[in-house]
Amino acid sequence: MQEHDIECGRVVFSKAGRDSGRYYVVSEVVDANYVLILDGEKRKLAAPKKKKVKHLRATPDVLAGIGEKFKAGKQVFDSEIRSALRAYNTKDPV
Repeated sequence: MQEHDIECGRVVFSKAGRDSGRYYVVSEVVDANYVLILDGEKRKLAAPKKKKVKHLRATPDVLAGIGEKFKAGKQVFDSEIRSALRAYNTKDPV
């Protein structure tokens, strides 16, 4: 399987660490090795988690509306992110 590009708005699955087993959305790409992730619940916009890319599995899904807001510097709410990720965090990981 080809690894998907990590970009703003991409839904990722955490494979390692305390937060493993949950889905998050990428809010910012720090560099080639690190990204900032959040889920609007445990990790909110005010305190995103800096995570190594190698500890994440990218999904083919991109939350386009949220990703565009991040890129444009517009305000994004934790409730938007929670709503978008609700379907992911209630199902079993593949």
